[in-house]
Amino acid sequence: MAGSQDMFDAIVMADERFHGEGYREGYEEGSSLGVMEGRQHGTLHGAKIGSEIGCYQGFAFAWKCLLHSCTAEKDSRKMKVLESLIGMIQKFPYDDPTYDKLHEDLDKIRGKFKQFCSLLNVQPDFKISAKGSGLSF
Repeated sequence: MAGSQDMFDAIVMADERFHGEGYREGYEEGSSLGVMEGRQHGTLHGAKIGSEIGCYQGFAFAWKCLLHSCTAEKDSRKMKVLESLIGMIQKFPYDDPTYDKLHEDLDKIRGKFKQFCSLLNVQPDFKISAKGSGLSF
């Protein structure tokens, strides 16, 4: 009877042991895949934000050159908004992915960009696609 009891205990304990080993292996595999998927998602999302900010920056610098020689009063308001937009873009924390107000700052830049486009009387339409990003008017 003692031999059959030991055999029964070995079977029950084997089940628990295999369950524990399977859990540990699954956890390690899931952690590894989670890190890879997280890195891919972060890279893709960061590239989209970088492309958007870069487009705003190029647009702003081009208009800064165009408006620099204008001295009309209505152009001075445009220059103030433009300088504000450029300042916001330059202060954007590109190298800090843990910055807690990243999306807030991005929304402020988008708003300032829309305000500037309104002053220029152009309709911005920023698109991000598989072919690339860009503004259309």
